[in-house]
Amino acid sequence: MISAFLVPLIKLLGGINSFVLSIGRVFAIAGIAAMVIAILVQVFFRYVLGNALPWPDELARFCMLWMTGLMAPIAYREGGFVAIDMLQEVMGKRLSAALSLLLLLLSLLVLVMGVKLGYKHVNSGWLFSSSSLKIPLSLIGMQSVKLKLVYMYSSLWIGLILLTSVNIELILKSIVTLFSGEDSDDQNTPADITNVSVGAD
Repeated sequence: MISAFLVPLIKLLGGINSFVLSIGRVFAIAGIAAMVIAILVQVFFRYVLGNALPWPDELARFCMLWMTGLMAPIAYREGGFVAIDMLQEVMGKRLSAALSLLLLLLSLLVLVMGVKLGYKHVNSGWLFSSSSLKIPLSLIGMQSVKLKLVYMYSSLWIGLILLTSVNIELILKSIVTLFSGEDSDDQNTPADITNVSVGAD
């Protein structure tokens, strides 16, 4: 009964997560590329020309934060986080699911608190500007303005929101496993989440 209700919900949330995280993966890859280019530009100007630029270091940090915020939920969903799972391996499927459910619920509490605190931190970003990054409005004949730090702070806040969404998906899968004795992946969930274990491997 529980499986019949939860499996469609897992399909819906799994589909949403798959779509959003696939977009996030593209932006994360672009962020890594931009970070590498910024670092190489700085190395060239600093060590070849002897004249370091002010903006590449901050741009690299900006890209690294966004890459982290967008890739962490993907790693969490695919079981890419480091974990000790010896205890779960010796347990039965249902006991393992119960332990995973408990840990996921604790994680959810931490993530929800992180989202709330992150929102306050993001709002403080409107008060401060980057020391070197500017929006190049001079290209269209206007005066360039310094980038507000809110655009940097938002990276980890959005990452926490995505982690929360993934965490809820994993909680639902744990519940199905706990009450049915079968993995939710065996219940016709979307093909793209069949590699997702309950919690991180």
